[in-house]
Amino acid sequence: INAAVFGMVAHGIITGMLFFLAGSVKDRYHTMEMSRLGGLLQQAPRMGWILGFCVMASLGLPGLAGFWGEFPAILASYNPAEILNEAVFRSYMVIAAIGTVLAAGYLLWMLQKTAFGNARAEFADSPDITDASPREYLAWAPLLVLIVVLGFFPRLLHEATDPAVRESLQVEAVNGSPGDCLEVERGEECFERLRRVGEQAGSGR
Repeated sequence: INAAVFGMVAHGIITGMLFFLAGSVKDRYHTMEMSRLGGLLQQAPRMGWILGFCVMASLGLPGLAGFWGEFPAILASYNPAEILNEAVFRSYMVIAAIGTVLAAGYLLWMLQKTAFGNARAEFADSPDITDASPREYLAWAPLLVLIVVLGFFPRLLHEATDPAVRESLQVEAVNGSPGDCLEVERGEECFERLRRVGEQAGSGR
């Protein structure tokens, strides 16, 4: 659960930054067709490096925020809780790993098409192609800092989400005392108890 929560937060930060960059590229080149792009590292080197940084973060490079969502989630699928079907979750792990490889291929291809090589003739001397502006740096800085900080200090987010994660697994044990559903019971009854607790919380009872 922690890996899934971390993955959603990291995805929001990294993908948000990639959307910022896509908008900046479109603002300069007036197109989003990758076949017409290229040479960003020549014409706007700082923006090109930031794009490369965000691509690496999205791929789950260790030391960046994306790593703590992808790798632990895949690893957890290899050894699921006893009440879960091991074969099913290991199949999920394989599917997730294949998806990670495909995503890496696409992102690296996108980076190669847009950032490397020489600028196309139609944009080679365009006055619109400028590097990142101070206003863009100001907007991007919080996201870039979070990508690095959460990559090196994932505990900051885990400490914020752990209470809610633990609370989601708390049910009344058989003897009436609070307990962890996955430790107190096994099988479908555990999930049925969690469902009832969720319904009661939603109805305010």
